[in-house]
Amino acid sequence: MSDTVGETARGGAETPVLQRLSTLDRFLPVWIIAAMAAGLLLGRLVPGLDDALDAVRVGEVSLPIAVGLLLMMYPVLAKVRYTELDRVTGDRRLLGASLVLNWLLGPALMFALAWLLLPDLPEYRTGLVIVGLARCIAMVLIWNDLSCGDREAAAVLVAINSVFQILAFAVLGWFYLQVLPGWLGLETTSAEFSFWAILLSVLVFLGIPLVAGFLTRTIGERRKGRAWYEERFLPRIGPIALYGLLFTIVMLFALQGEAITSQPWDVVRIALPLLAYFAVMFGGSFLLGMRLGLGYAKTTTLAFTAAGNNFELAIAVAIGTFGVTSGQALAGVVGPLIEVPVLVGLVYVALWAGRRFFPGDPTVPAPLRSAR
Repeated sequence: MSDTVGETARGGAETPVLQRLSTLDRFLPVWIIAAMAAGLLLGRLVPGLDDALDAVRVGEVSLPIAVGLLLMMYPVLAKVRYTELDRVTGDRRLLGASLVLNWLLGPALMFALAWLLLPDLPEYRTGLVIVGLARCIAMVLIWNDLSCGDREAAAVLVAINSVFQILAFAVLGWFYLQVLPGWLGLETTSAEFSFWAILLSVLVFLGIPLVAGFLTRTIGERRKGRAWYEERFLPRIGPIALYGLLFTIVMLFALQGEAITSQPWDVVRIALPLLAYFAVMFGGSFLLGMRLGLGYAKTTTLAFTAAGNNFELAIAVAIGTFGVTSGQALAGVVGPLIEVPVLVGLVYVALWAGRRFFPGDPTVPAPLRSAR
């Protein structure tokens, strides 16, 4: 994980996997839970902290969270071998499956779960529908890297999701909040989404680290060679991604700590459809990847890109459309509270599935493959 993932995969099978991970990697779930708790406590105990953190923004996102996201994504995108992207763009099964999962099934599933489990809470229901439309373009790269998914495939799928997010978010929001409920005889919701806010979010949080990662690899390999770049440089910057993840979690939960801790029962109600969504999307996508014969790495990438959501965008859209104290905004805020620990757990599920269902697959991390 960080960059010991690559080293673990190259190492021998004699040493247990956990013993060859760094302290940061080995206890990652502990650090994430601690970061969530620290953020919640800070947000609850320090008066005015949420206003201070939100005083300066990049687009619709708090500056500290923006910094954390950029730190988190840069090392991951610096690992991508950009000269090998053609093997991903030529894989029609992977691209087609990703588009169907992310832009047809994902939003439809969240719509169905929101109406089934929150029929009496229209604000939270609308917030979850918005969450279902915001496909992940940031943290998914971390989960994919930790589970030894295909980095090049993740970069391509995230880029495609970003384009669709710009073009289709507002149209899908209109469809799922007004058109489809009207067809089904359900309550409709009027909402207008800012095209420019969505575009700015994508350009900043994907464009900047993508360009930086591409230039870093291109210049580094040209001057020092691929061996130096991957064996010496990447291990040095790899931990920055996890530090950025932990910092982002602390800031995100500090910013929204009071909203979460002051309404615990509402948080539980919102959490139920989210838990069901992550389980169904990840499990279904993983099974689809196996069925299509994509191999472990691409199957894992497909599953995480389909299951993850862009909660930063969902929160920003909900606040901009319905207000900072709205139920729609709270639904978006609860998202990371559920997504972060669940997807960390799914990293371990993916690694277990690699050992169980992909015997002999060269893309399975070496110690897992040889353990059979």
